[in-house]
Amino acid sequence: MAKAPRRRGRPRSEKAQQAILDAATALLIEHGLDAVSMDELADLAGVSKATVYRWWPSKHALALDVLAVDWGAIRPPPRDTGTLRGDLRSILRPWVKVLPSRPYGAVIAALLAEAHMNPEFRALWRARFVDERRDPGRLALARAKERGEIPTGTDAELVLDLLYGAIYHRLLHGHGPMNERIVNAAIDIVLTGIAD
Repeated sequence: MAKAPRRRGRPRSEKAQQAILDAATALLIEHGLDAVSMDELADLAGVSKATVYRWWPSKHALALDVLAVDWGAIRPPPRDTGTLRGDLRSILRPWVKVLPSRPYGAVIAALLAEAHMNPEFRALWRARFVDERRDPGRLALARAKERGEIPTGTDAELVLDLLYGAIYHRLLHGHGPMNERIVNAAIDIVLTGIAD
């Protein structure tokens, strides 16, 4: 019985890709995006710079993938708790638990600045970061409208702006604590506003 031919390149490519992501995570968290070069990333990952550029056209795109992988582990699956308040808490609490654990604010600020200057990266930023954070909230608000819990004319995007705005404002400016109490208070204020 003849053996199936071995597929060449793929396992090594996946291993190199993971090594790059691991190196980028370590460097970004330790030094911030502006202090990291692609040469340094390639050296730490044990690959050539061309290998890094094969998958990521810029360190901003790589940093975005680092956040996606790093935060993917804590992204709660959209779930129906039976109430909008419960749904929003289940979506936002995990983020607030992890955000203070590392200097994410500096990385996000650098990526946000790049998104403002680079239209191509802006599209990637919105799809991979902004919308992925907001989609579970959109679902929760749609369910709440179907249940008659909130008015059908409620502007879901504005509600999400208010909720995520509170979190990211504190993350980026560091002017106040970020914890579950703040999340609960922000949700309560926003829901009171919707009910009025």
